[in-house]
Amino acid sequence: MPTSVPAVVVHTVGAVHDDPTVPLVQPTGGQLDVDAIAHARGAALLDALVSVSPADLRRIATDAAVVTTVQDDPPTAAEVATWWAGLDHDEHQVLETLAPSVVGNLEGVPYDVRDRANRVTMTAELADRTTPPAETAMLGQVRKSLESEPGDPRRSLITLDTRGAGRAAIAIGDLDTAADVTVVVPGMFFTVTGQMTDFTDTANDLASEQATLAPVAVPGHGNGVAVVAWMGYRTPDLSNILSLGLAQTGAERLERAVDGLRTVRGAEQPRLNIVAHSYGSTTALIALASGRMEADSLTVLGSPGSSVRHASQLAVTSGEVFVGGAHSDPIAGSGYFGTDPGSASFGSTSLDLAASADTDAAGDVFRRPSGHNDYLKPGTASLHDVALIAVGRGDLVREQLRRGEGPSGDGVPGTPDMYLVRPQDLQPRD
Repeated sequence: MPTSVPAVVVHTVGAVHDDPTVPLVQPTGGQLDVDAIAHARGAALLDALVSVSPADLRRIATDAAVVTTVQDDPPTAAEVATWWAGLDHDEHQVLETLAPSVVGNLEGVPYDVRDRANRVTMTAELADRTTPPAETAMLGQVRKSLESEPGDPRRSLITLDTRGAGRAAIAIGDLDTAADVTVVVPGMFFTVTGQMTDFTDTANDLASEQATLAPVAVPGHGNGVAVVAWMGYRTPDLSNILSLGLAQTGAERLERAVDGLRTVRGAEQPRLNIVAHSYGSTTALIALASGRMEADSLTVLGSPGSSVRHASQLAVTSGEVFVGGAHSDPIAGSGYFGTDPGSASFGSTSLDLAASADTDAAGDVFRRPSGHNDYLKPGTASLHDVALIAVGRGDLVREQLRRGEGPSGDGVPGTPDMYLVRPQDLQPRD
């Protein structure tokens, strides 16, 4: 990377430059036009990052317009992966050091690099006394979310956007090698500042459940599991809860995140599972009906519905769409945003979750979830079922229904598959 030659933009200010055959900047002296770089697209933007001096790179990486492009209209994961692979070690180091907020949020960059870069950004902004208090509080929650208990899988910060209400994604486990990857999509009222720590702990609980079940449910299971606490879009609050705009934007961001995973994993693709709660299910259903994203399974919990009318419209493996609605959940089954994915005509498998906690059979190992926010709590039947689905054993969930444990059964209580029950599940529960 040049270290002493200034660069000049050769295209007009504000022009959208997307022709990769024409260089955006040339080392001919003069003033750097950051605005033109911010309006660049695809490979042109990426090439500009390695065609400027270190001082100019630092300026580019902190420019609000450039950050907006990287966060909201980035190059494709394939473009990024090709570009990153073509750089040498020194160029990687310069980019990590001087442009961490850019490198940390480009789908297609290796996840360990993104984690390091985003942690650098987080640490620097927390240490900066000029950082606004609201942003400091947000970053404090992210930092706390990255803490883990001894023996738990490592947590990686793979997305960090401090604009507005913020966005973040934290991976539990190794996304580069995990045989099963589950992306958890949150619903309304979730913010980085308010819920990121609890949301990440929930993802950790799911990862623990999957990791425990996988060896017995899937003999010869591969290289473990990874779960992503994906708060990668702005969720609704009371001011915009009636709109589908955030779900549509969130769907595009989810598509890009999955494309990044697919690109990084290459020939060694994991089993990919989407678990979506509340408004997040609307987001996930839109994404999986777009034609730009595929998944091995989809589980939606407490869904207010979407414009998708049948499971066959989703790019999900046949028979691997599951829907859960808890007792006293006013959102589940409401069809507020369109078709209820749990309706009989949709073509999904309804999980056996609706029974009241007060009417659970005395011999049940797992309690039924209650209300809208209870689905992924330890000890619930819903967490157990979601984990089974995510390791590729949705057939066991369907078998429970056929034995009479669910709404489609014959009413004869079922017996839990004891070899799939963890020892701690047999202890008294709250």
